[in-house]
Amino acid sequence: MNISSFESGKLVQRLEYKSFEPNFINTEWHLDNDAVALLLSQADQKLGELNAFSQLIPDVDFFIKMHVIKEGTKSSRIEGTQTNIDEAIQKEEFIQPEKRDDWQEVQNYIQAMNTAIEELKHLPLSNRLLKNAHKIILQGVRGKHKQPGEFRISQNWIGGSSLADAKFIPPHHEGVLEYMSDLEYFIHSDNSNLPHLIKIAVLHYQFETIHPFLDGNGRLGRLLITLYLVSSGLLVKPTLYLSDFFEKNKEHYYDNLTVVRTKNDLVQWLKFFLEGVRVTAENSINTFKEIIALRASVETKIISLGKKQMLAKTVLQYLYSQPITDMQGIAIATNVSVTSISRLLNDFIKLEILVELTGFKRNRIFAFEQYLKLFR
Repeated sequence: MNISSFESGKLVQRLEYKSFEPNFINTEWHLDNDAVALLLSQADQKLGELNAFSQLIPDVDFFIKMHVIKEGTKSSRIEGTQTNIDEAIQKEEFIQPEKRDDWQEVQNYIQAMNTAIEELKHLPLSNRLLKNAHKIILQGVRGKHKQPGEFRISQNWIGGSSLADAKFIPPHHEGVLEYMSDLEYFIHSDNSNLPHLIKIAVLHYQFETIHPFLDGNGRLGRLLITLYLVSSGLLVKPTLYLSDFFEKNKEHYYDNLTVVRTKNDLVQWLKFFLEGVRVTAENSINTFKEIIALRASVETKIISLGKKQMLAKTVLQYLYSQPITDMQGIAIATNVSVTSISRLLNDFIKLEILVELTGFKRNRIFAFEQYLKLFR
């Protein structure tokens, strides 16, 4: 199948509505569009640079944790949650009660991503792994009664209040298992002749079109992108997350997915996706460069602390993974007395490494503000 002559599927009349039944994707493909090939080359180059950075930076897992938190925040915002990255980092007890449901949705996404990345060490990227991640995404939040971890056995829809006024009606539930089986075969097929970035773009489109779960499809479909990049070996570390790009270009994101179904225009979706990879990889590289510069600046500042330097370095390591925290949290994490931590944090405030957020004398919360800015 040529990319340029792709046929997405057809509308099938049901009793009172028409569902969109996509064509299978596990077939032989041919990349026959020069504009897509050029964008692919540019995206591949930036992805390679990002991969190199992720292997050169010491303690890179601290910074990946922040990228995952940002991804969880942005992916959930596309679905309507209002939690920002500052809130996502904090403990639940510090979150206003009316915001805790949204906060929990973000935490679930973060947990699903981390668990799935860990599972890839002993499981292939598969429907089983996706179901496990889906179960985590919906635990204890909106959608918790919508078959977490199981493919749907009833019709769903996108947009509108019912099937009667829906913007898009995915395939009938009786075909979901077969469609997802085809998608799984496509993930592991060596016969598709598609470069990995084109392949994951097609996978994401097809997953969102099948909409195999009653809820949480958008979040899981975006999580699938990073999981594929890691499982295919394109990324050594999970450092590329596209939800920020999708959220900033939300209207184009949905329009470009829709135009594949309505006009068979897969090329436009591929262009959008590859540009997203290029821009996101470039932004991530710049963030890593800024992290390196910030680390050097902060380490220069703590030289003035004399004997406290070793403790300061230990606390800084903690702050890179938890840049909004309280005194008790640092004391527990570092196994150092609250009194010693209190003195050090006062030094950090004077050195403009930390800012205190509450203005209180007790139960204070501190932010590593310069570091946080890199992820906002």
